[in-house]
Amino acid sequence: MEAKALQVCNLTKQYRNFKLDDVSFSLPEGCIMGLIGENGAGKSTLIKSIIGAVRPESGRIEVLGLDNKSGDFTRLKEQIGVVLDEACFPAALTAVQMERMLGDVFENWEKETFLGYLEHFGLPLDKLFKDFSKGMKMQLSIAAALSHHARLLILDEPTGGLDPIVRDELLEGFNEFTRDARCSILISSHIVSDLERICDYIAFLHKGKLLFCEEKDALLEQYGLVSLRREDFEALEKEAVLSAHDTGYGVEALVRRDRIPVGMKPEYAGIERIIVALAKEERK
Repeated sequence: MEAKALQVCNLTKQYRNFKLDDVSFSLPEGCIMGLIGENGAGKSTLIKSIIGAVRPESGRIEVLGLDNKSGDFTRLKEQIGVVLDEACFPAALTAVQMERMLGDVFENWEKETFLGYLEHFGLPLDKLFKDFSKGMKMQLSIAAALSHHARLLILDEPTGGLDPIVRDELLEGFNEFTRDARCSILISSHIVSDLERICDYIAFLHKGKLLFCEEKDALLEQYGLVSLRREDFEALEKEAVLSAHDTGYGVEALVRRDRIPVGMKPEYAGIERIIVALAKEERK
C-alpha cells in the first residue's frame, strides 16, 4: 500500500459566515500537492486544521501516519516544517537570536544549514525581525522550515512577495526536498504557474468545498483548448464544453478531450484556465 504523508477525511469546520465542508484528500509520500483557491476559499483554515491550530467540528486528519488529535502529535511536529502566510517569530529578535531559539526547539536543528540559507537569501543577521520586509520574513521562515530534517513541509503562500529569481530558486529547492522519497510538500499559492511547474497533485478548493484533487498530468490530459468555426462549435455536445468565448473569427473553447469528435486535436490548456472554468461551472 502506498504510504501517505497526509490524509484528510471528511473535514468540516464551521464559522459564522464560512464552512469548510466535508473535505477529503490524501498526499502520497515523496510528492508535492498544490492547493489552489480564491481568497476565502478555506485554504488557510485547512492548513491550520492540519497543524492543529484550528479545531474542526468533525473529520479526521493523519499526518505522517499519526492522528493529529493524538497526544504524540506534539512530538511529531519535529518532522513538520510549517510556513504560514504571516511569519510568526518574535518581533524583537535578530536572525542570530532566532537561530539560538530554534536550536533549543528542534532536536535535529542544523545551525549551518540555517545560516547558509540566510546567506543565500542575503538576509541580515543583526536586523530585528520587525524591521524585515514581508519577503524577507517569508525567506527566513522558509530557511527555518528547511533546517531541521522535516519530512513534510506545509507552506501557505511561501513565494508571495518574492522576486522571480528568488521564487525560481525556492521552487528548485522544493523539488530537491522531495527527491528523498520520504519527504512531501503541501503548498498553497495564488501563483498557479509555480504550482504547475513543481506539483504532482492539484487540489482545488472553492467556497469551502473541494472541487477536485487529482494528479496534475491526468488533469491536463482531461482538458484541452480548441479553436473552431462557429458551426463546428455548435455541433459539439454540450457536455464536451467547459467554457467558450467568441474571438471574432470563431470560437475558442475549453473542452473535455473524451467528449469531442475523433480527429479533433486540442491544444494544451494549463491549470489556471482549467480551474477558472471549473469555478464558473460550479456557480451555474
